[in-house]
Amino acid sequence: MSFTELGLKPELSRAVAEKGYTVPTPIQREAIPAVLAGRDVLAGAQTGTGKTAAFVLPILQNLGAPQAGAPRALVLTPTRELAAQVAASAQDYGRFVELRTVVIFGGVSERPQIEALRRGCDILVATPGRLLDLAQQGVLKLSEVRVCVLDEADRMLDMGFIHAIRQILKMLPKERQNLLFSATYSEDIRALAARMLRTPVAIEVAARNATADRIEQHVYRVPKDHKRHLLAHLIEDGNWQQVLVFTRTKHGANRLAQQLEGSGIRSAAIHGNKSQAARVRALSDFKEGRVTALVATEVAARGLDIKELPFVVNYELPNVPEDYVHRIGRTARAGGSGAAVSLVSPDEAPLLRDIEQVLRRTLPVAALPTFKVSAPPANAAREPQPGAPGGAHRQGHRPQGPWQGTRRGPTRSHGSHAPGSFSRARRSV
Repeated sequence: MSFTELGLKPELSRAVAEKGYTVPTPIQREAIPAVLAGRDVLAGAQTGTGKTAAFVLPILQNLGAPQAGAPRALVLTPTRELAAQVAASAQDYGRFVELRTVVIFGGVSERPQIEALRRGCDILVATPGRLLDLAQQGVLKLSEVRVCVLDEADRMLDMGFIHAIRQILKMLPKERQNLLFSATYSEDIRALAARMLRTPVAIEVAARNATADRIEQHVYRVPKDHKRHLLAHLIEDGNWQQVLVFTRTKHGANRLAQQLEGSGIRSAAIHGNKSQAARVRALSDFKEGRVTALVATEVAARGLDIKELPFVVNYELPNVPEDYVHRIGRTARAGGSGAAVSLVSPDEAPLLRDIEQVLRRTLPVAALPTFKVSAPPANAAREPQPGAPGGAHRQGHRPQGPWQGTRRGPTRSHGSHAPGSFSRARRSV
């Protein structure tokens, strides 16, 4: 099936073809005809399935001729990065229909956004907080909105935006089309859908809370203080060129990025305390290959559009098990394949059990490779000997934690790896 067969007009099909897409994804095949028909939609699709095009393309068609007054379509997203991504998609797909898209979000000056709104737009993409700010200032009118999209609605609820969403929905005309897209179908999402949608078309292209089958998932059970050493080894020994690493906290992201830099791995951190310019620069460096490891918090990484990302690492497991689905969904996008590695310390065992319960499967545990652990510099007067406790380096150390077996392999700086450990070990000849 082609995009034209879905009912899209030639101008949109041409724009899609120029982006390099020829065959619609499952969510696009289901959603585009429903949106074109004016139906409300409740769509559950994991990240990377092409859901942005599933609502952007039919909205561009349904809006018809450009008017560039008050916005006629509103897309709400949880993060700045996702807002920018959706707006870019709308501009790309709409290049031959001349509809105008404006994006607004916090963390940057509101003055250019206000000026853009005054020039008018057909589609407005926004984060809830900045949208409310500008609406309350009277510089934004929502009375002409004909279609409202909640993108990654589950994340917006997780981030506490439900009150803001309710306020925004009250500002919109009662007669409108509503589209709700979510990676997971929690009970809260179903409750929101019941209040917002009218006899919706329900679409779910993957099992509830399922992860992409193409993602190879493994767990390394490792003591907490050895995680950074294992991660550095996996990156270097596997010759990874691009890896997205998740931490729980902003401070933890900064610290890990610095530690990886100290190990000779080009790294950058991205989180909510970073300026928008710094976040854009870090993401650009990552996409262009100037940075190997992008260390991110859950919120900052939400909506990152990185094509063909091969590796995702959970340096720390998320507190909310559904977030694991979102995290690893950064890889294996749009039909590709990828690998997700989780470094699990003993104290994270309950979190791992929760994730496996959501997935309804047990994640395979990979054998720890032999890797080097660097101890902090010794402050004592006597210099510790290498290989001794507290020594400067313990070459070829295989940590012995609560989950590590007692059988030891040969001591080497680059140990052998179990199948599925995602290492492409370099061999000398």
